[in-house]
Amino acid sequence: MADTVLGGAEPRGPVRTRAHGPVREGVRAYFLITAMWIRSTVAYRASFLMTTFGNFAGTALDFVAIMLMFSRVDRLGGYGLPEVAFLYGLSTTAFGLADLAIGSMDRLGRRVRDGTLDTLLVRPAPVLAQVAADRFALRRLGRVTQGALVLGYALAVLDVSWTPLRVLMVPLTLLSGGVIFCAVFVAGGAFQFVAQDASEAQNAFTYGGTTLLQYPPTVFAKELVRGVTFVLPLAFVNWLPALYVLGRPYPLDLPSWAAFTPPLVAVGCCALAGLAWRAGLRSYRSTGS
Repeated sequence: MADTVLGGAEPRGPVRTRAHGPVREGVRAYFLITAMWIRSTVAYRASFLMTTFGNFAGTALDFVAIMLMFSRVDRLGGYGLPEVAFLYGLSTTAFGLADLAIGSMDRLGRRVRDGTLDTLLVRPAPVLAQVAADRFALRRLGRVTQGALVLGYALAVLDVSWTPLRVLMVPLTLLSGGVIFCAVFVAGGAFQFVAQDASEAQNAFTYGGTTLLQYPPTVFAKELVRGVTFVLPLAFVNWLPALYVLGRPYPLDLPSWAAFTPPLVAVGCCALAGLAWRAGLRSYRSTGS
């Protein structure tokens, strides 16, 4: 039997199946739960349309504020309106995708406090998938739509010499940025296992992070830019790739190849967030209620 386990190649198939099994189960559970919430949402179409428009209008006010600033100034940190709109569109769309996918993570602290997380632990599905899909809010498409419209405007008016690499950088930035924000959501959820009333602290890095990235890095102190580059790598969501597209240098004098690292940073952030989630879940103690 020892020879079979140590020397044979036959067990490799089952082991690989077991390793990938939880991932498949999690993805399947996530889509089943989100489909349930989507069906319940579209059952009341008027309510869905009004809440989606409200989400669209609420996020649009951020860009209205930027346009009002440019009605008084020509440049903001050395950047014109089309360039700031490009930064805004990338940040808002990437964050909107993450918020749509797993924005319900900020509810975890409430579940930990009232003990309802226990019901998720006994279900035959990964807890992370259940928490991420909980009360899936399709109305958040309003934020994604608004960000995409601003991004489309920026791409139409930008004075940029478009090359195939620069064109490819736009969807790659949106995908990588969305994944990085998803990792921040998961890490923030893991923190709520320890600090149960920490949803606002999590929002400071998610909603606050996307607001920060809507403006050029040149308007912030270098200490802050270093922090969101080397500590919490939000700069890889849009600043680094966007400045490559715009042909502008990064304030920290990073090498040009750093603009192509957001996918690697996204993978690293997901790995760290996964470790944090596992540690947080293992530390959870039921309320006993």
